[in-house]
Amino acid sequence: MSNYVKLINNLELLKLEKIKENIDQYIDLINNKKKDVVDTLYELTNLEIELRNEKAIYGCVRTAGFPFLKTFEDFDFSFQPTINREQIIDFKNLRFIENKENIIFVGSPGVGKTHLATAIGITAAQNRNSTYFINCNDLIANLKKANSENRFINRINHYAKYKVLVIDEVGFLPVDPEGANMLFQLINKRYERHSTIITTNKPFGKWHEIFNDVTLANAILDRLLHHSHIININGKSYRLKDKLKIDSETSETIQNWLQKNYIFIFNFFDIFILTFTPFLVKVL
Repeated sequence: MSNYVKLINNLELLKLEKIKENIDQYIDLINNKKKDVVDTLYELTNLEIELRNEKAIYGCVRTAGFPFLKTFEDFDFSFQPTINREQIIDFKNLRFIENKENIIFVGSPGVGKTHLATAIGITAAQNRNSTYFINCNDLIANLKKANSENRFINRINHYAKYKVLVIDEVGFLPVDPEGANMLFQLINKRYERHSTIITTNKPFGKWHEIFNDVTLANAILDRLLHHSHIININGKSYRLKDKLKIDSETSETIQNWLQKNYIFIFNFFDIFILTFTPFLVKVL
Protein backbone atom coordinates (compact mmCIF):
# COMPACT_ATOMS: atom_id res chain seq x y z
CA MET A 1 0.00 0.00 0.00
CA SER A 2 1.50 3.36 -1.03
CA ASN A 3 1.87 6.27 1.34
CA TYR A 4 -0.67 8.19 -0.76
CA VAL A 5 -3.31 5.53 -0.10
CA LYS A 6 -2.36 5.51 3.60
CA LEU A 7 -2.71 9.30 3.66
CA ILE A 8 -6.19 9.11 2.13
CA ASN A 9 -7.17 6.46 4.69
CA ASN A 10 -5.87 8.63 7.53
CA LEU A 11 -7.84 11.63 6.26
CA GLU A 12 -10.99 9.50 6.18
CA LEU A 13 -10.29 8.18 9.68
CA LEU A 14 -9.79 11.70 11.02
CA LYS A 15 -12.86 12.88 9.08
CA LEU A 16 -10.90 15.63 7.35
CA GLU A 17 -13.36 15.84 4.47
CA LYS A 18 -12.20 19.05 2.83
CA ILE A 19 -8.52 18.09 2.92
CA LYS A 20 -9.31 14.71 1.38
CA GLU A 21 -11.49 16.36 -1.26
CA ASN A 22 -8.75 18.82 -2.32
CA ILE A 23 -5.52 16.90 -1.65
CA ASP A 24 -4.96 15.80 -5.26
CA GLN A 25 -5.31 19.33 -6.57
CA TYR A 26 -2.76 20.65 -4.07
CA ILE A 27 -0.29 17.79 -4.71
CA ASP A 28 -0.34 18.80 -8.39
CA LEU A 29 0.23 22.44 -7.45
CA ILE A 30 3.24 21.48 -5.32
CA ASN A 31 4.67 19.24 -8.05
CA ASN A 32 4.29 22.08 -10.57
CA LYS A 33 5.96 24.45 -8.09
CA LYS A 34 2.91 26.69 -7.95
CA LYS A 35 2.48 26.19 -4.19
CA ASP A 36 4.93 25.50 -1.42
CA VAL A 37 4.26 23.05 1.40
CA VAL A 38 3.49 25.70 4.03
CA ASP A 39 0.92 27.50 1.85
CA THR A 40 -0.65 24.17 0.94
CA LEU A 41 -1.01 23.06 4.56
CA TYR A 42 -2.42 26.44 5.56
CA GLU A 43 -5.01 26.52 2.78
CA LEU A 44 -6.08 22.92 3.29
CA THR A 45 -6.49 23.33 7.03
CA ASN A 46 -8.34 26.60 6.46
CA LEU A 47 -10.82 24.81 4.19
CA GLU A 48 -11.38 22.26 6.96
CA ILE A 49 -11.95 24.98 9.56
CA GLU A 50 -14.48 26.71 7.30
CA LEU A 51 -16.39 23.45 6.85
CA ARG A 52 -16.50 22.83 10.59
CA ASN A 53 -17.74 26.36 11.20
CA GLU A 54 -20.49 25.84 8.61
CA LYS A 55 -21.51 22.60 10.31
CA ALA A 56 -21.52 24.27 13.71
CA ILE A 57 -23.69 27.09 12.42
CA TYR A 58 -26.08 24.61 10.79
CA GLY A 59 -26.23 22.68 14.07
CA CYS A 60 -27.09 25.83 16.03
CA VAL A 61 -29.91 26.68 13.61
CA ARG A 62 -31.18 23.08 13.38
CA THR A 63 -31.45 22.63 17.15
CA ALA A 64 -33.08 26.03 17.76
CA GLY A 65 -36.56 24.76 16.86
CA PHE A 66 -37.47 27.37 14.25
CA PRO A 67 -40.83 26.70 12.51
CA PHE A 68 -39.28 27.64 9.16
CA LEU A 69 -36.05 29.12 7.82
CA LYS A 70 -36.82 32.69 6.80
CA THR A 71 -34.38 35.60 6.69
CA PHE A 72 -34.52 39.38 6.57
CA GLU A 73 -34.05 39.17 2.80
CA ASP A 74 -37.25 37.10 2.50
CA PHE A 75 -39.36 39.77 4.18
CA ASP A 76 -41.42 42.10 1.99
CA PHE A 77 -41.00 45.45 3.72
CA SER A 78 -42.98 47.19 0.98
CA PHE A 79 -46.09 45.27 2.06
CA GLN A 80 -45.74 46.58 5.63
CA PRO A 81 -44.75 50.26 5.23
CA THR A 82 -45.34 51.01 8.93
CA ILE A 83 -42.21 49.01 9.80
CA ASN A 84 -38.95 50.93 10.17
CA ARG A 85 -36.78 48.83 7.86
CA GLU A 86 -33.51 50.30 9.15
CA GLN A 87 -34.43 49.46 12.73
CA ILE A 88 -35.18 45.83 11.82
CA ILE A 89 -32.02 45.40 9.75
CA ASP A 90 -29.99 46.89 12.60
CA PHE A 91 -30.91 43.86 14.72
CA LYS A 92 -28.58 41.84 12.46
CA ASN A 93 -25.59 43.31 14.30
CA LEU A 94 -26.90 41.57 17.48
CA ARG A 95 -26.08 44.47 19.79
CA PHE A 96 -29.32 43.70 21.61
CA ILE A 97 -27.76 40.44 22.81
CA GLU A 98 -24.72 42.18 24.24
CA ASN A 99 -26.98 44.76 25.88
CA LYS A 100 -29.35 42.04 27.15
CA GLU A 101 -32.31 43.80 25.53
CA ASN A 102 -35.65 42.31 24.57
CA ILE A 103 -37.53 42.68 21.28
CA ILE A 104 -41.34 42.65 21.25
CA PHE A 105 -43.39 42.45 18.04
CA VAL A 106 -47.02 43.56 18.43
CA GLY A 107 -49.60 43.21 15.67
CA SER A 108 -52.61 41.34 14.34
CA PRO A 109 -52.20 37.83 12.88
CA GLY A 110 -50.37 37.46 9.59
CA VAL A 111 -48.45 40.77 9.53
CA GLY A 112 -45.00 39.13 9.75
CA LYS A 113 -44.20 39.08 13.47
CA THR A 114 -43.08 35.44 13.54
CA HIS A 115 -41.11 35.86 10.29
CA LEU A 116 -39.07 38.75 11.70
CA ALA A 117 -38.60 37.08 15.10
CA THR A 118 -37.36 33.97 13.30
CA ALA A 119 -35.01 35.97 11.06
CA ILE A 120 -33.43 37.62 14.11
CA GLY A 121 -33.19 34.27 15.90
CA ILE A 122 -31.53 32.60 12.91
CA THR A 123 -28.97 35.40 12.69
CA ALA A 124 -28.22 34.96 16.39
CA ALA A 125 -27.83 31.17 15.98
CA GLN A 126 -25.61 31.59 12.91
CA ASN A 127 -23.28 33.68 15.05
CA ARG A 128 -23.01 30.86 17.58
CA ASN A 129 -25.35 32.35 20.18
CA SER A 130 -27.46 29.74 21.96
CA THR A 131 -30.97 30.32 20.60
CA TYR A 132 -34.32 28.61 21.01
CA PHE A 133 -37.75 29.18 19.47
CA ILE A 134 -40.98 28.00 21.10
CA ASN A 135 -44.69 28.74 21.00
CA CYS A 136 -45.94 30.31 24.25
CA ASN A 137 -48.55 27.65 24.97
CA ASP A 138 -46.09 24.84 24.19
CA LEU A 139 -43.62 26.46 26.57
CA ILE A 140 -46.16 26.58 29.38
CA ALA A 141 -47.30 23.00 28.67
CA ASN A 142 -43.67 21.83 28.90
CA LEU A 143 -43.16 23.64 32.20
CA LYS A 144 -46.38 22.14 33.62
CA LYS A 145 -45.33 18.65 32.53
CA ALA A 146 -41.91 19.12 34.13
CA ASN A 147 -43.57 20.35 37.34
CA SER A 148 -45.76 17.23 37.50
CA GLU A 149 -42.59 15.13 37.17
CA ASN A 150 -40.67 17.11 39.81
CA ARG A 151 -38.34 18.54 37.13
CA PHE A 152 -39.60 22.12 37.11
CA ILE A 153 -36.37 23.75 38.33
CA ASN A 154 -34.27 21.91 35.75
CA ARG A 155 -36.70 22.76 32.96
CA ILE A 156 -37.03 26.43 33.77
CA ASN A 157 -33.23 26.70 34.03
CA HIS A 158 -33.02 25.04 30.62
CA TYR A 159 -35.10 27.81 29.03
CA ALA A 160 -33.42 30.51 31.12
CA LYS A 161 -29.92 29.64 29.85
CA TYR A 162 -30.41 30.61 26.18
CA LYS A 163 -28.87 33.88 25.10
CA VAL A 164 -31.87 34.40 22.84
CA LEU A 165 -35.27 32.86 23.61
CA VAL A 166 -38.06 33.48 21.08
CA ILE A 167 -41.54 33.07 22.60
CA ASP A 168 -44.12 33.11 19.82
CA GLU A 169 -47.84 33.89 19.94
CA VAL A 170 -48.21 35.26 23.46
CA GLY A 171 -51.90 36.01 23.91
CA PHE A 172 -53.37 33.91 21.12
CA LEU A 173 -54.81 31.61 23.77
CA PRO A 174 -55.62 32.43 27.41
CA VAL A 175 -53.19 31.27 30.10
CA ASP A 176 -54.41 29.84 33.41
CA PRO A 177 -53.01 31.10 36.75
CA GLU A 178 -50.52 28.22 37.09
CA GLY A 179 -49.15 28.81 33.59
CA ALA A 180 -49.01 32.57 34.09
CA ASN A 181 -47.02 32.13 37.28
CA MET A 182 -44.56 29.81 35.53
CA LEU A 183 -44.11 32.23 32.65
CA PHE A 184 -43.45 35.04 35.13
CA GLN A 185 -40.77 32.95 36.84
CA LEU A 186 -39.04 32.32 33.52
CA ILE A 187 -39.17 35.97 32.44
CA ASN A 188 -37.90 36.98 35.85
CA LYS A 189 -34.96 34.56 35.60
CA ARG A 190 -34.00 35.95 32.20
CA TYR A 191 -34.46 39.59 33.20
CA GLU A 192 -31.25 41.60 32.58
CA ARG A 193 -29.36 38.34 31.94
CA HIS A 194 -30.40 37.33 28.43
CA SER A 195 -32.52 38.58 25.53
CA THR A 196 -36.10 37.48 24.95
CA ILE A 197 -38.01 38.02 21.71
CA ILE A 198 -41.81 38.07 21.99
CA THR A 199 -44.55 38.07 19.35
CA THR A 200 -48.06 38.97 20.45
CA ASN A 201 -51.39 39.96 18.94
CA LYS A 202 -52.49 41.71 22.14
CA PRO A 203 -51.68 45.37 22.96
CA PHE A 204 -50.02 45.67 26.36
CA GLY A 205 -53.12 47.26 27.84
CA LYS A 206 -54.98 43.99 27.30
CA TRP A 207 -52.38 41.56 28.66
CA HIS A 208 -54.41 41.16 31.83
CA GLU A 209 -56.98 39.40 29.63
CA ILE A 210 -54.35 36.79 28.66
CA PHE A 211 -53.47 35.91 32.25
CA ASN A 212 -56.74 36.96 33.92
CA ASP A 213 -54.61 38.75 36.50
CA VAL A 214 -53.74 42.46 36.32
CA THR A 215 -50.94 42.27 38.89
CA LEU A 216 -49.19 39.31 37.26
CA ALA A 217 -49.59 40.78 33.76
CA ASN A 218 -48.02 44.04 34.92
CA ALA A 219 -45.15 42.16 36.59
CA ILE A 220 -44.39 40.24 33.38
CA LEU A 221 -44.62 43.41 31.26
CA ASP A 222 -42.45 45.35 33.71
CA ARG A 223 -39.56 42.93 33.17
CA LEU A 224 -40.09 42.55 29.43
CA LEU A 225 -40.49 46.23 28.56
CA HIS A 226 -37.52 47.42 30.59
CA HIS A 227 -34.53 47.44 28.17
CA SER A 228 -36.68 46.54 25.16
CA HIS A 229 -37.35 47.39 21.52
CA ILE A 230 -41.09 47.51 20.73
CA ILE A 231 -42.11 46.98 17.10
CA ASN A 232 -45.77 47.75 16.37
CA ILE A 233 -46.88 46.39 12.99
CA ASN A 234 -50.09 47.90 11.67
CA GLY A 235 -50.83 46.37 8.30
CA LYS A 236 -52.59 43.74 6.24
CA SER A 237 -52.12 40.01 6.60
CA TYR A 238 -49.57 38.32 4.36
CA ARG A 239 -51.70 35.19 4.44
CA LEU A 240 -54.61 37.10 2.84
CA LYS A 241 -52.34 38.91 0.38
CA ASP A 242 -52.92 36.55 -2.56
CA LYS A 243 -56.66 36.19 -1.82
CA LEU A 244 -57.11 39.96 -1.73
CA LYS A 245 -55.23 40.22 -5.01
CA ILE A 246 -57.46 37.57 -6.61
CA ASP A 247 -60.62 39.24 -5.27
CA SER A 248 -59.43 42.58 -6.61
CA GLU A 249 -58.60 41.12 -10.01
CA THR A 250 -61.98 39.33 -10.16
CA SER A 251 -63.86 42.52 -9.27
CA GLU A 252 -61.91 44.45 -11.89
CA THR A 253 -62.63 41.78 -14.54
CA ILE A 254 -66.38 41.89 -13.81
CA GLN A 255 -66.37 45.68 -13.90
CA ASN A 256 -64.54 45.74 -17.24
CA TRP A 257 -66.97 43.18 -18.70
CA LEU A 258 -69.98 45.24 -17.58
CA GLN A 259 -68.50 48.38 -19.08
CA LYS A 260 -67.84 46.66 -22.41
CA ASN A 261 -71.24 44.97 -22.56
CA TYR A 262 -73.57 47.49 -21.00
CA ILE A 263 -75.34 48.17 -24.36
CA PHE A 264 -75.97 44.46 -24.82
CA ILE A 265 -77.31 44.13 -21.26
CA PHE A 266 -79.54 47.19 -21.67
CA ASN A 267 -80.98 45.87 -24.96
CA PHE A 268 -81.50 42.42 -23.43
CA PHE A 269 -83.60 43.77 -20.58
CA ASP A 270 -85.45 46.10 -22.97
CA ILE A 271 -86.42 43.13 -25.21
CA PHE A 272 -87.31 41.05 -22.12
CA ILE A 273 -89.69 43.73 -20.83
CA LEU A 274 -91.32 44.29 -24.24
CA THR A 275 -91.77 40.56 -24.77
CA PHE A 276 -93.12 39.47 -21.41
CA THR A 277 -95.06 42.57 -20.23
CA PRO A 278 -98.20 41.78 -22.35
CA PHE A 279 -98.18 38.21 -21.05
CA LEU A 280 -97.87 39.33 -17.42
CA VAL A 281 -100.72 41.84 -17.93
CA LYS A 282 -103.03 39.05 -19.21
CA VAL A 283 -102.14 36.79 -16.30
CA LEU A 284 -102.76 39.47 -13.72
